[in-house]
Amino acid sequence: MAGRYEIPRRTVLAGAAMAPAMLAIGAAGAHATESAQTVHGKVALVTGSSRGIGAATAKRLAQDGYAVTVNCEVNRDLAAGVVREIEAAGGRAIWVQADVSDPAAVRRLFDENDRAFGGVDVVVSNAGVMRLAPFRDMTDADFIRMVDVNQKGSFLVLREAARRVRDGGRIIALSSSITQLRLPTYGPYAATKGAQDMFANVLAKELAGRMVSVNAIAPGVVDTTLFTDGKTPEQIAGFAARTPHGRIGEPSDIANTIAALCRGDGAWINGQTVFANGGIV
Repeated sequence: MAGRYEIPRRTVLAGAAMAPAMLAIGAAGAHATESAQTVHGKVALVTGSSRGIGAATAKRLAQDGYAVTVNCEVNRDLAAGVVREIEAAGGRAIWVQADVSDPAAVRRLFDENDRAFGGVDVVVSNAGVMRLAPFRDMTDADFIRMVDVNQKGSFLVLREAARRVRDGGRIIALSSSITQLRLPTYGPYAATKGAQDMFANVLAKELAGRMVSVNAIAPGVVDTTLFTDGKTPEQIAGFAARTPHGRIGEPSDIANTIAALCRGDGAWINGQTVFANGGIV
């Protein structure tokens, strides 16, 4: 038949013989790609990681192969529980009680991490508090507490991270999408979170040449006690209705975003505020 091309039988047989080997190579390649997302010998320190976003982040980074230092200020039992979960899954972790607003405590936190694991590659400055009130009703104590933990505390953690994170590492500060939503009663809290955007952008420039990527993550509304406490189910449903996905975030949503930035192919994102909010803004 004109135009017909027949493949020689010898070629067909040779191809059939090679097929299992090619499949094995393909499987090995897929396994190599998967393994490339898992780190070995690297260390992450996550502040405020006894619950909520911090705990989810600590567990996700441990799943990716990091040895993890979990931090709490008061929730010792919860922090110990996070460590037990990580160890039960085959990971390595310690927990350290330290108030991030205390410079000596922050140094001790990093010292304990270094003593246990020999250094640090990823620092996530997550510890934070939220106090909501109109300006006229905001107390001095509540305002000062937010500045001490959210702003001063993050500065102290980032300062220590700048001194200790190994070349090629990651530094991440927790901002908030409330800096864009700018709702009533959130003013002072939003201001302390907006500082994280500035911290990350400037620190990224200061660490030029070390291949350390520094970013801020700005979650939207997330199902943690930080957000849900004091809110009615109707108020929470109202926030969920504002997102295209029709739900509020889960701690794992933010942990997954942080994990993506910590991978090797996340290095080019640097000095940015990454909004992980389901599209609420």
